[in-house]
Amino acid sequence: MRIGKQDHALTAIATSDADSVTVRGHDLCDELIGKIDFTDYFWLLVLGEKPTRPQRAMMDACLVAIAEHGLVPSVQAARMTLAAGPDAWQGAMSAGLLGMGSVVAGSSEQSGRYLAELLARAGAEGSDIEPVVIASLEEHKAQRRKVAGLGHPQHSGGDPRADRLLAIADELGVSGPHIAALRVLGQHASRIIERPLPINVSGAIPACILDAGWPLDALKAVPLLARTAGLSAHLYEESQRPIGFIMSHKADLAIDYDGKPSGKSKAAE
Repeated sequence: MRIGKQDHALTAIATSDADSVTVRGHDLCDELIGKIDFTDYFWLLVLGEKPTRPQRAMMDACLVAIAEHGLVPSVQAARMTLAAGPDAWQGAMSAGLLGMGSVVAGSSEQSGRYLAELLARAGAEGSDIEPVVIASLEEHKAQRRKVAGLGHPQHSGGDPRADRLLAIADELGVSGPHIAALRVLGQHASRIIERPLPINVSGAIPACILDAGWPLDALKAVPLLARTAGLSAHLYEESQRPIGFIMSHKADLAIDYDGKPSGKSKAAE
């Protein structure tokens, strides 16, 4: 990315005039509104072309898979933010999205980049992927690093979302080198690392959509878009049936203070 003065300021996404709005070469009112679904539009906006049927179906499946998973930290942050500022949905939504890091929900990009790295090491089309995967897993074990895309604290026997996404990819005919690399990881990880490490949804999502043709540098957009839908549900429910302050109170009860006592505390003892 160039920083500083640029010779040409250009965008290929959208423009408008007094009579029309053009998005990626399509008239918004005449060609898109009411004639294209949102997943198609998302793909068109990012890549500049509409997806094929398998690409649309794969993206739909991934968005549905990651949109909601209960009261995870990002959701709690959003709900407690709305409890503190009921009129600030945008602030609460932002709090939830900012809470999507490399451990929860935002880990798909990390997993996708790891798969791309493995394939780059393996050469053309990942033909020599198995020895590359085994060597990488042994490196992870020696360095005590987590393996991106594998393992889940709740679904230790296998993440059902990941299993379903991979099955859909097979059904749609989009399975390719990224899914192959992920499956080899899943095949060897538990044995080498010596603990259960099933393929998780954050590993399946990038593998599936990268093989479907989604760009690596836009991976982060997928869980962000999906979780926006889930956060919308939680924020609406918070506005109707508040639990934000209950969660805050429960957290206060669950955490013991082990700092220095005050003078009054000493006197009480």
